[in-house]
Amino acid sequence: MTHKVFIDGEAGTTGLQIRQRLETRTDLTVVSIDPALRKDSAARAELLNSVDVAILCLPDEGAKEAVSLITNPDVKVVDPSTAHRVDPNWVFGFPEWKPGHREAIQASKRVSNPGCWSTGFIALMAPLVRAGLVPAEQPLSVHGVSGYSGGGRGLIEEFELQPQPAGRQDAFRAYGLNLAHKHLPEMSAYTGLSHAPLFSPAVGRYAQGMLVEIPLQTWTLPAKPTSAQLRDALAEAYAGETFVGVASAQACADLQKARAGAGGYNEVLDPEALNGTNRIELYVFGNDDRQQVRLVALLDNLGKGASGAAVQNLNLMLGLPEGAGL
Repeated sequence: MTHKVFIDGEAGTTGLQIRQRLETRTDLTVVSIDPALRKDSAARAELLNSVDVAILCLPDEGAKEAVSLITNPDVKVVDPSTAHRVDPNWVFGFPEWKPGHREAIQASKRVSNPGCWSTGFIALMAPLVRAGLVPAEQPLSVHGVSGYSGGGRGLIEEFELQPQPAGRQDAFRAYGLNLAHKHLPEMSAYTGLSHAPLFSPAVGRYAQGMLVEIPLQTWTLPAKPTSAQLRDALAEAYAGETFVGVASAQACADLQKARAGAGGYNEVLDPEALNGTNRIELYVFGNDDRQQVRLVALLDNLGKGASGAAVQNLNLMLGLPEGAGL
């Protein structure tokens, strides 16, 4: 038996990546809409109600409209948009979030994919809040850099097709300067924090891959945890997981010792290192004498941060091997 899947919005960046991960599989049949009918509600409704799973690679309003068109109670939905991420009627699509959550996704017909930035933040912070090492009231900052593919087709075309204006050499751009980034609600909701973090994102002049970083002044935390205690809490939370890993103390120490030489840095934390995978790797860099720590998540913003996560959720909802196509 094969399952039928419709990617509503398959021409976008996320939709294309999901289709690439599904098109060679023999356990699924991916159906498409005639390009001339993409804005035809009746044609979309017919497809949406004829499949086992609909994946909504659409802007928020388009995702909400698509859900309203689904009248078949058997259709399952994976929504990578922001529209339903903190909706209590939807299950948050981060299987590794907490014990038992994978089973909640398997049992659900409505799953909302996390955002790429929030995937990194939640992966790092949720276990530490649950373990009591970071209090819910702790004021936090998070920053990092993502490839320009995270900005969608418009930013991709600007970086890849349009020449830079004379005299302008922007290696990266800070954005989200209004302090109201769309991932902030889920960053609070799924970590247990009482307040949203101060978020400072940036986009780099490279296609995909990202680093998400949370600096901690551990002397401000009631438990005053060491870097080893923080790493151990993360390692315990993700023990046995396939797609979430925690770098060893030695791996982190090797990176901390990196220094510039004639050939450049001998070790670097490369934001592109996990591109093309559905993995996320978590690092804890600490200076316990200074009581300071840098928590860093490395992932592909189009992999575990978007399309890969959607396929992982699709597999769980259909009762298929979780890593199929990944």
